[in-house]
Amino acid sequence: MEKATLAKLEHLAAEIRIDSIEAIRKVGSGHIGGSLSIADLLAVLYGKQMKYDPKNPEWEERDRLVLSKGHAGPAWYSALAAVGFFDKSWLGTLNEGGTRLPSHPDRTKTPGVDATTGSLGQGTSVAAGIATGLKMQNKDSYVYLVVGDGELNEGQCWEAFQYLAHFKLSNCIVIIDENKKQLDGTTQDILNPFDIAEKMRAFGFHTTKVKGDDLTAIDEAIDECKAVKDQAVCIVLDTIKGQGVKFFEEMDANHSVKFDSEAVQTATDEALKELKAKERA
Repeated sequence: MEKATLAKLEHLAAEIRIDSIEAIRKVGSGHIGGSLSIADLLAVLYGKQMKYDPKNPEWEERDRLVLSKGHAGPAWYSALAAVGFFDKSWLGTLNEGGTRLPSHPDRTKTPGVDATTGSLGQGTSVAAGIATGLKMQNKDSYVYLVVGDGELNEGQCWEAFQYLAHFKLSNCIVIIDENKKQLDGTTQDILNPFDIAEKMRAFGFHTTKVKGDDLTAIDEAIDECKAVKDQAVCIVLDTIKGQGVKFFEEMDANHSVKFDSEAVQTATDEALKELKAKERA
């Protein structure tokens, strides 16, 4: 990746983190951990890999993103605002009555959102259906399916994966955010996922695993998947819940964070200061 492109993606990732944190803090609580763990992925998708037109969100030739882990909506909204789908002022209305940015994505409300998600597991089937439709229409567009590792507790995910693998739908790039924590604790303790990459290979997927904060590695993994035409494809992102902000990474209960103490507010101010310095660099 060229140095200028990498710098652009680093700035975008910082912007997504800043805007996600500020929007969630304004609400008073929200899904910080899983939003921050996909900030780098979203920067690569919207900063380099995806085909889209903010002025024409329904453009037929666009790529689609299905955020099956819909609780990370704040990060997606921040990415969409950053690239011009709507004005950034919308971010301040997150989860308010009458908002166009509900806590979980709704395709009838938000420009750039192609699938309503939030009931975990269902986005996998939606993405498989979209990929099937695009293939039947001979479109060369991609579907990017973003799934959480805790979400893989849902059997529906594995039914959809089996379908994708059987029909060799390489136009659906499955991206699993392996941040190793879910609502009630670690994925290891709640329901051991074992080796997710090996499981996906066993299901028939061409699978690669990369560090989820390595923008170049994420970009190269997507290129690798796009080169595969006769097999389902998957990228496992090795991430940390709260990724990119040390305070949130180290917080025990960081699936959903409440901004109800001076300690959290002070640490958040410091984190935002550091992120804004990165964004300006």
